[in-house]
Amino acid sequence: MALTQDDVSRIAHLARLELSGDEQAALLPQLNGFFSIVEQMRAVDTSGVAPLYTPLSAVQEVALRLREDRVTETDQRALNQRSAPAVEDGLFLVPKVIE
Repeated sequence: MALTQDDVSRIAHLARLELSGDEQAALLPQLNGFFSIVEQMRAVDTSGVAPLYTPLSAVQEVALRLREDRVTETDQRALNQRSAPAVEDGLFLVPKVIE
């Protein structure tokens, strides 16, 4: 999947970045190189490989440091929401940002 100059312009627009033509031209091979690496990784058959919860578990035995699942803090919702400009039913009210 090779990107084009139009793709870079669209990505920059979506990211709210103002890139010059030279910056877009320099970014194009970098992005294509990244997607090339992703395609190489997708080509590897990992069907028999178990997922790791940490990379260290591939080379040594790792004991998980789990803690007891219990409540350790009191409910401070009202205190935390006191400085909010608008709250309703325990939820923060924010202005709509997506059209």
